[in-house]
Amino acid sequence: MAFVVLFSTLSFTMNMHYCGDTLVETALFNKAEGCGMKMEKPATKKCSITKKNCCNDEQLVVDGQNELKLNLDQISFEQQFFIASFVYTYSTLFEGVENNTATFETYHPPLVRTQIFKLDETYLI
Repeated sequence: MAFVVLFSTLSFTMNMHYCGDTLVETALFNKAEGCGMKMEKPATKKCSITKKNCCNDEQLVVDGQNELKLNLDQISFEQQFFIASFVYTYSTLFEGVENNTATFETYHPPLVRTQIFKLDETYLI
């Protein structure tokens, strides 16, 4: 149950850097560095770059569940009955384990009159 709660509330971000159509780098939880082919800004205001940048960055965000409140109005009577009986049986599961009573303490084995295993043996000659 703890794993279900952990993975349902887990959020993470995955950054990907593409050069053209080729995936160059992926990063989890931080920004992808890139391939080093970033377009530089022109040094003067008169010069303008007309060439399009071939690299692009994509970001995949997976949001986990924010609320873990359980509405008891949505649980049916059968489900409530099952939960109550499960909790009761699980809480009483380990009661009485300390009382290790052996039922065979007063039992005495019968006396052996004949050795039965010798009567049933067969010998190959």
